[in-house]
Amino acid sequence: MQHLMWLMLVILWMVQAVEGCPDVCKCYRKSSPETSEVNCHKRGLRAFPSKLPPDAWIIKLGENGITDLKANALRSIPKIESINLERNAIKSIHPQAFSGAKQLMLLNLYGNHITNLPLRGFQDLLNLRFLMLGQNQIGVLKPEMFAGMRNLSDLDLPLNALTMLPSNAFKPLIALKVLDLFLNRIQRISPKAFTGLRKLMFLNLDNNSLKTVPAGAFRPLRSLEMLVLDNNLLSTLSPSALDGLGNLQELYLRNNKLEHLPPDVFRNMAKLSQLALSGNRLKTVDGNMFLHIPDLKKLYLHDNPWRCDCNIISLVQWMGQTKASLLPREAPRCVSPPELRNKSFSSLQASKLLCRA
Repeated sequence: MQHLMWLMLVILWMVQAVEGCPDVCKCYRKSSPETSEVNCHKRGLRAFPSKLPPDAWIIKLGENGITDLKANALRSIPKIESINLERNAIKSIHPQAFSGAKQLMLLNLYGNHITNLPLRGFQDLLNLRFLMLGQNQIGVLKPEMFAGMRNLSDLDLPLNALTMLPSNAFKPLIALKVLDLFLNRIQRISPKAFTGLRKLMFLNLDNNSLKTVPAGAFRPLRSLEMLVLDNNLLSTLSPSALDGLGNLQELYLRNNKLEHLPPDVFRNMAKLSQLALSGNRLKTVDGNMFLHIPDLKKLYLHDNPWRCDCNIISLVQWMGQTKASLLPREAPRCVSPPELRNKSFSSLQASKLLCRA
């Protein structure tokens, strides 16, 4: 009985019904600190609520039918820290929609119909850490779109309609650590697209249409630890394509069209521990290129049309000396010549690999 009374007192202390809550929503007030949570998830709303508790700090508005965000939509809720607007029908955002929301830390706009971001539309969001813009129809990026967002840590832009990354596209985002551009249609990256992103740690360009990487494009990314370039159309990398990635630990280049890799493409990448080159068109590589990667622990080379002749002697020799694991086990395997077809690299003897005239 005593335990039950204590529980009821805690509930009364922590959560109180909020007067003035939108009729279709549920609102709860916490007393320490005194803030309200507003839950309007999947309530058939067609517009952003005009009246909200002034101490609201979390608003859940996902899966409604909201079509636009008007000027000063958040002006009456200065304590707001988190807004979830995913899976609505938002097409337009007024440049002053987020005016005054200086404590906002999370803004989720995933799964709407946004085609354009307003220039300087987020400039009041000085404390925003997470911005989710995935599964929209955004086709163009301009640096002015991200003006003022000096504390943004995570920018999610997957499943949009981007075809290129222009110069200085993300320049204002000086604190950004995660940039997700998965499943866009990016064909071209400006050599200065990543200017300003000195703290970026994770960059995802998986499932785009990149044919080349401009020399030095990644040079500003001095803190980058993981780069994902899987499922693009890359046929080669220039010797300086990966310049500046001295802190990189994981590099994924799976399922491209790579036919050739320059022998020094991985120079100055001493911290790289995982490298995935599977699913390409590589027939041979210079094994000495891996000497530039002393910390390499996992290497994926399978699903390439390897030609096992004298041109892979250096690779076979390196494999016999390295402590790195080639995964999966018993991979890679020869595709040609016919007498060595399907033979595992681990069973090859360098002295017996011949080149025929």
